[in-house]
Amino acid sequence: MDSETLSRRTLRFVNVAHALDHFVLLIYPTAVIAIAAQTGLGYGELIGLATGAFVAFGLCSLPMGWLADRFGRRNMLAVFFLGYGLSCLGVASATTPLSFALWLCVLGLASAIYHPVGSTMLVTHARRLGRDLGVNGVWGNLGAASASGVTALLAANIGWRAAFVVPGLVCLACGAAFLALVPGDGEAGGKKAGGAAAIAVSRPWMLMGLYALAIFAGGVTFNLTTISLPKVIDEGVGQALPLTLIGSLATVVFLFGALMQLAMGRLIDRFSLPSLFVTLSVLQPLGLGIAALTTGLPLLVGLMLAMTAIYGQVVINDAMIARYVPPAYRARAYSVRYFVGFTASGFVVPAIAVLHDRGGFALVLGIAAACGAVIWLSALGFLKVTQGGPGPSWRRRNRPAVCRPGPPLLRGHGSEP
Repeated sequence: MDSETLSRRTLRFVNVAHALDHFVLLIYPTAVIAIAAQTGLGYGELIGLATGAFVAFGLCSLPMGWLADRFGRRNMLAVFFLGYGLSCLGVASATTPLSFALWLCVLGLASAIYHPVGSTMLVTHARRLGRDLGVNGVWGNLGAASASGVTALLAANIGWRAAFVVPGLVCLACGAAFLALVPGDGEAGGKKAGGAAAIAVSRPWMLMGLYALAIFAGGVTFNLTTISLPKVIDEGVGQALPLTLIGSLATVVFLFGALMQLAMGRLIDRFSLPSLFVTLSVLQPLGLGIAALTTGLPLLVGLMLAMTAIYGQVVINDAMIARYVPPAYRARAYSVRYFVGFTASGFVVPAIAVLHDRGGFALVLGIAAACGAVIWLSALGFLKVTQGGPGPSWRRRNRPAVCRPGPPLLRGHGSEP
């Protein structure tokens, strides 16, 4: 198979995997409403059962880049498809709180494969980095956006178990097709975006610290908002809303994030990443603050602003690794990036239960707004550091000295350029 065909097929499956990754992980936060009605258990108790899934989602992201380097990215993505499908069927078979917790933990383990592996495959095969990152982000957001609506529809008309069985079968079918149509990892060509040289900076460790802080705070706001969104709408927009309407409203909110990811992908190819980061990040504390203080339509507006910034930041974060990290280290960099971001999700699930019981979703969204302010401050620091000029950096530390041209008066008198 020629490299062009392999790249096109790989990007298509990477995009589908991104959609499934976010779709499946957000089935339970909506299905839990139907499960609570059927079992009589409380929302806080049931949502807490997903803690293992989100802890595994974060912690297990760290070794995935190493495993991909050892066993191949194509093989690891195949494990993602097949493992995700089987874990969905396992959750559908759960009958006790313990079985729910165990199968959700397995689901989180399978989910941890995609982002470190898929992001590296995407950057490797991308032709236009910003555009391809934006399109991939839209696929992921459409998966997240449709999760609430599709889950609510299946749970209301067939039963909550069907909400896991149907996506599980889709994952298994995609895994079989991926193994049949994509024979290997492939290599990036010289003209591909993933092969571009990294941008040198003068203070790389400070830049890494600011980036890590923004990633962790972004993981908190991302998971606080996406996991609690169906229930926030259920309580904040109006009481006694049908489950299908709650899911549909949540889908509309997610779609605004999808549109921003597509737009951000185009902007990345034209404007400075740090400047875009500062401009976008201010919308997080603004939108989440509005949502925390209001109900009804203003709450929906605040959630739309917040979701726009949250999902736009995902594209920026991935582009930063592609732009500032050399190709040889990107798989491991994506592992660390998603480990830091997704580890926050392990703390978020029990935090939602505790904060909701003590102060409702006004308190949950207020905490998210404070984390959004941290992201904005980190973005300002990132902009200041990158404006300091290239200078010596970790990419230049072991590079041999380059002879510079001498003063104009010495040229032509034995000086070497």
